[in-house]
Amino acid sequence: MRIIAGAAKGRRLVAPRGLDTRPMTDRVKEALFSSLGAAVRDTRVLDLYAGTGSLGLEALSRGAAEATFVERDRAALTALRANVAAVGLGGVVVAGPVERFLDREGERFDLAFVDPPYAVPLASLNDVLSRLTARLVGGAVVVLHRRRGDEVQATVPSLVLTDRRHYGSAELWRFAKEEM
Repeated sequence: MRIIAGAAKGRRLVAPRGLDTRPMTDRVKEALFSSLGAAVRDTRVLDLYAGTGSLGLEALSRGAAEATFVERDRAALTALRANVAAVGLGGVVVAGPVERFLDREGERFDLAFVDPPYAVPLASLNDVLSRLTARLVGGAVVVLHRRRGDEVQATVPSLVLTDRRHYGSAELWRFAKEEM
């Protein structure tokens, strides 16, 4: 696993042992960031269920202004902190549950990655997406990564599905927050 493009291109990332952290493959990550293009530049990025931090770090490498990484797993946090330090482009690591972070008042984001473990029930993702909307600016982009074939029932009124693509066993859902 590595940073694909930008200022930190080629930098290798560490991952915790075991199957609890499921990083997005380089192929899928490359397709995602190619589709986002220049829209990543100067954004405030939120990486939920950050794991190794590969999505937020890729965004920073490609010109995002800042990134916040939220992760609760101890082994993943160790790898995440090491990756943020090694890449050297900044980023704030928040240890704890995604829901707790989203319920706090705070910064609003332009781009959010939601990449939960596949074991996270689909029903709880609607709750996470609903909580997330309060932390997004109008027009923000949300990318949800799931296993291909999972039917995400996103019924969050202020999020509009704008794209859905699959790559092998992975599926990416892209939403935009309606302008207020």
